[in-house]
Amino acid sequence: MLKIQQVFKRFPLKAGLFAAVGDWVYAINGVSFQVAPNEIYGLVGESGSGKSTMARMIVNVHQPDRGSISYRNSQGKLLTQAALRQHIQYIFQDPAHSLNPKLSVFSILTAGYRYRKGWPGRKVAEGEVAETLYTVGLRADDMWRRPNDFSGGQRQRIAIARALIERPTLLICDEVVSALDVSIQAQIINMLLELKARYKLSLLFISHDLALVGYLCDRIGVLHRGLLVEEAPAQSILHQRWHPYSEKLYSAVPARQRRKRPGQLPKAISVSAREGWSNTVENRYWREAEPRYRQVATNHYVLEDRLLGELSRES
Repeated sequence: MLKIQQVFKRFPLKAGLFAAVGDWVYAINGVSFQVAPNEIYGLVGESGSGKSTMARMIVNVHQPDRGSISYRNSQGKLLTQAALRQHIQYIFQDPAHSLNPKLSVFSILTAGYRYRKGWPGRKVAEGEVAETLYTVGLRADDMWRRPNDFSGGQRQRIAIARALIERPTLLICDEVVSALDVSIQAQIINMLLELKARYKLSLLFISHDLALVGYLCDRIGVLHRGLLVEEAPAQSILHQRWHPYSEKLYSAVPARQRRKRPGQLPKAISVSAREGWSNTVENRYWREAEPRYRQVATNHYVLEDRLLGELSRES
C-alpha cells in the first residue's frame, strides 16, 4: 500500500539567521520499507533518528532529495499527491497543540472536507461527527464543546476522530501516546486495534518504545541516525535483536514491560553503536549506492556490518 524506496533527506545547517555554515544535517539516509494493506508497521527510534521527518515526507510536508514515495489504494491504484489527502491522515503527538482551542469539536472534525466537493451539508455532517465521536468513545453532544473542556486522553480521541471522519486507508500515528499517562496509553492502543479491525486500516506507528511497538505492530523497522538498521516481524525482533542499537532500545525499557533479554550478540556484528555521526561517513553514504542488508532469519534483515565497522573505527 505504501512504498518507500531509497529516500534521502538532508537539511542545511545555519550559523545564524542568514549565514550558512555549508554543512548539512542528514536526517534520512537511503531508507526503504513497505506498509501492506491492513498492517501495522512500527517505526521505532530515539528522538532525532528521523522518524517524524520520514512521516512528514509521506504526507508531502517535506520533499525527499532522492528516492520515491508511492501509495496505492485498496484496489491497487497508484494515487496522485492530491488524492492522498483523504487516504492518508496524520495524528500528532500532542493534541493540546494540534487542536485549535477556539474551535468547537464539530468545526475541528469537519474542517478537512467542509470546502471540498464531498461536503454533505451541515445536517448530514452532524450525523457523521456524532457517529465518529461515538466510535472513539465520546458522546454526540461533545461536538459543541471546545478542546480545553476535555482531558488529555479525550483530546487525543478527538484527534483520532478528526483523522477517521475522512475514512482514510492509512493512519500515521506519530508518538500518539507518549504524552499520556500509562493507563490512558493502554486505552488508546486498544482503541486503535479495534479501529484497525473495524475499518480495515493500515497504520504507520511511530514511537521510541520498542516494547510497545512490539505489542501493537506486525512488523518493525528500527531507525538510527537516518538509517534503517534492522527490520523484522515484531515477534522476531522481540525474541532476538541483531543490531546493537536495537538491543540498546530494548534494554532501555523497564524489565517488567519486556521479555527476558537475549544472550550474546552474534560475533559478526557485535560492535558498538555510535552515538553520533561524522560528516565523513554521512557524506560517503549520501553519495554512494543504497545501504545493504543481511538476512539473518525469515523476513528479518539487519544493516550490513561493513557500515557498522566503519562507524566503530571512527568512534
